[in-house]
Amino acid sequence: MTGTLAPTQPLTAADRCDRCGAQAYVRVVLNSGGELLFCAHHMRKHDDSLRKIASEIQDETNRLRSTPASSQAEER
Repeated sequence: MTGTLAPTQPLTAADRCDRCGAQAYVRVVLNSGGELLFCAHHMRKHDDSLRKIASEIQDETNRLRSTPASSQAEER
């Protein structure tokens, strides 16, 4: 693919999976111009098919593994 894609905004708690309504952690921008949002589970389930039709995939699933610094301080 050539050209520059428009910058995408970070996903928020208001962004919901198009399959199940859970919080979305992945945005798939389609070659056709639309976009789909997925939770981590549904992205894993449909990963191969989506990669064939995507121009961009914004994957923020790493946020599921991180622990906020404030949580650790509050536990003391």
